[in-house]
Amino acid sequence: MEIERWERSEEISDAEKKVIQEIWSRVYANCEDVGVSILIRFFVNFPSAKQYFSQFKHMEDPLEMERSLQLRKHARRVMGAINTVVENLNDSEKVSSVLALVGKAHALKHKVEPVYFKKLTGVMVEVIAEEYPNDFTPEAHGAWTKMKTLIYTHVTAAYKEVGWAQ
Repeated sequence: MEIERWERSEEISDAEKKVIQEIWSRVYANCEDVGVSILIRFFVNFPSAKQYFSQFKHMEDPLEMERSLQLRKHARRVMGAINTVVENLNDSEKVSSVLALVGKAHALKHKVEPVYFKKLTGVMVEVIAEEYPNDFTPEAHGAWTKMKTLIYTHVTAAYKEVGWAQ
């Protein structure tokens, strides 16, 4: 049942889009710091994900990761892509296009297993909820759950499109 829910994207209502965009505007004001927090938690919780990053795959210490310029650069890129998605939630073609580019690059160039996107988006929601607890109401949690599913669904569709075989 849980796997099926992840496989199909639920429609995000206009009210939910507004909630996502309002919270994201606060998150994105601290783009690099929040992005670094998300990546550090991701790598601490899922150390096997570091195998795809030659620059910091051997780092174990979260403080060392935090100081890594390469990790900070990647955090900015991740947050920038999410920002483009959030800003364009009312333009499904733009959302699909951005996430298809991300998916294809990670499938073909970086050879990242798609399951890591499910894990990363889960960590993203956790960190945002912790960093912005006053904004993260049950309604916001529901909206962000749909958002992480939207990201994962579009990215994995791109993997399928390029014939990803695990």
